[in-house]
Amino acid sequence: MIRPALTAFALCLALPALALPAAAETRVPQSRAEIALGFAPLVKEASPAVVNIYAKVVRQVQQRRRSPFMNDPFFDDFFRGFAKPQPRVENSLGSGVILSADGIVVSNYHVVGSATEIRVVTNDRREYNARVILGDKASDLAILQLDEAEDLPHLDLRDSDEVEVGELALAIGNPFGVGQTVSSGIISGLARTGMGAGDGFGYYIQTDAPINPGNSGGALIDVNGDLIGINTRILSRSGGSNGIGFAIPANLVKQFVEQARDGAEEFQRPWAGMAGQPVDADLAASLGMEVPEGMVVSDLHRESPFAKAGFKVGDVITHVDGEVVNSPSEMVFRMSVSGLGGTADITRLRGDEREAVAVPMITAPDQPPANPVQLDERTALPGLTVAQINPQVIARLGLPLSAEGVVVTDPGPYAGRGGVQPGDALLAVNGQPVSGTEDVYAILANSGRWIQLDLNRRGQRVTLRFRT
Repeated sequence: MIRPALTAFALCLALPALALPAAAETRVPQSRAEIALGFAPLVKEASPAVVNIYAKVVRQVQQRRRSPFMNDPFFDDFFRGFAKPQPRVENSLGSGVILSADGIVVSNYHVVGSATEIRVVTNDRREYNARVILGDKASDLAILQLDEAEDLPHLDLRDSDEVEVGELALAIGNPFGVGQTVSSGIISGLARTGMGAGDGFGYYIQTDAPINPGNSGGALIDVNGDLIGINTRILSRSGGSNGIGFAIPANLVKQFVEQARDGAEEFQRPWAGMAGQPVDADLAASLGMEVPEGMVVSDLHRESPFAKAGFKVGDVITHVDGEVVNSPSEMVFRMSVSGLGGTADITRLRGDEREAVAVPMITAPDQPPANPVQLDERTALPGLTVAQINPQVIARLGLPLSAEGVVVTDPGPYAGRGGVQPGDALLAVNGQPVSGTEDVYAILANSGRWIQLDLNRRGQRVTLRFRT
């Protein structure tokens, strides 16, 4: 494994304050003068474990026929869907980090998650075919396995909870496809949340080491050459680096690697069955707290492991396994790092009493059974897939904890064109209430040409009426 450190170089100028050793010594820099000697030895050792990733995505695109009426707003809808889908090839470029000698590589999901073909090129120009063995869009992480790889250079994972603001850091990747590039900076912030793409799972290390397009999936390392994060996104109005970059902490990467090696088909994060909000100054005053801290519980599912451990609405959670929690995103991250199968020590503040409670880390239960049903050609909306709402379905689709009944998991081609969306709860079909997936099939198998769906969409009642 790579354990790089900086090497003291002979200085050209005589510096009486520095006694030069008789032989070169390999160690971490001990002073500002030694840091000024450069990062070359560190980069030489660490860069072979950072790879370039070339991903190809083939999408089927509906090509519309040429017609003199195609640009007319009145006739526009009549010409949709008459042409055969045509393949469109999209190429993406990113970076990755080798984490084991047998070719386990971590990158961003947005780089390789939808790829139909992945090619990985190492620093010494060796090329490998690769496949995604575990990916998660919400966390923006993907684990790859290189084909026929062995004895590869790789980086060790550092405990990212030990990283401190002000530490030196290097970002290694392939920005703009110019080739492997190294940039330096410091750790600017920790526990940054709210920077994700609307998924709610963003929890990042912030750095001012320049990160640009193509750096995605690359390494953020410390001065020992250990991996502390996977570069994933920036804040920028121009598209270039403004010194505000974010990396996914190594502790979450570790969980992905472990689940990938265990054969998981999708990333499993513990289920809280809980909703909450950060405690701000006003909320802290209403709760009788001296200073704002933690996350207050605003809702609990009856099957939640927290509810079964005695938590109630109004409780404030301040720590998970001794680590500070101040928002739902931090809670999700901390539980994900804790992993499945054990317990996590949750620090609860109730009134003036603070105590640690052991809560089981479990997946969302599939009870009652989701019983998914996909409608066939004998029904009015073939391809529509519905499921019974349970904790597992709630977690997968991000439904309210109070959701009940039947939900659309895939609208299919016909209902999708009519405006139905995944996550829509079905209240009634053609005026008949539905309580189970079998009801949906029975009603649509005997319906006429006109269909009316009464839906609950994110708390709003929606009625769709269309002809099949």
